[in-house]
Amino acid sequence: MGLDMYLAKKTYVKNWDYMREEEKHTITVRKAGEVVSDIDPSRISYIEEQVMYWRKSNGIHNWFVENVQKGVDDCGTYYVERSQLEDLVSLCEDAIGNPDEAHEFLPSVPGFFFGSTEYDEWYFQDLQDTVDALRKVLAEEGLGDFYYHSSW
Repeated sequence: MGLDMYLAKKTYVKNWDYMREEEKHTITVRKAGEVVSDIDPSRISYIEEQVMYWRKSNGIHNWFVENVQKGVDDCGTYYVERSQLEDLVSLCEDAIGNPDEAHEFLPSVPGFFFGSTEYDEWYFQDLQDTVDALRKVLAEEGLGDFYYHSSW
């Protein structure tokens, strides 16, 4: 048990008759190298990728609650704008660059199974992992929407 946090990227891939061939997606689902016959590619509308997973990163979770979820911490799934992810990257970098002031950028918060509230190596590693993952996904071309979800 504990605070688990997920950031997903959801991309619309539905093909329509009016689309030109170069606009259409080719979707194949395989298991052990074999095409899975009980999944119809024509019925697939979205591809969802897990962009980031955190465990007990309560400071980052608190940022999502305050900046994306409008203060409501309910384990729901919330749309996240690209600009919000860019803001999170900047805050993580500020906290990493100013460790004595990290509490001002991304404060740790206590909670039921939320983990440590210390500003220790685990806290800063989570911030660095966040920067690395988000910089990579934000640099990718293409469309897609981001969603944050947490559970505990």
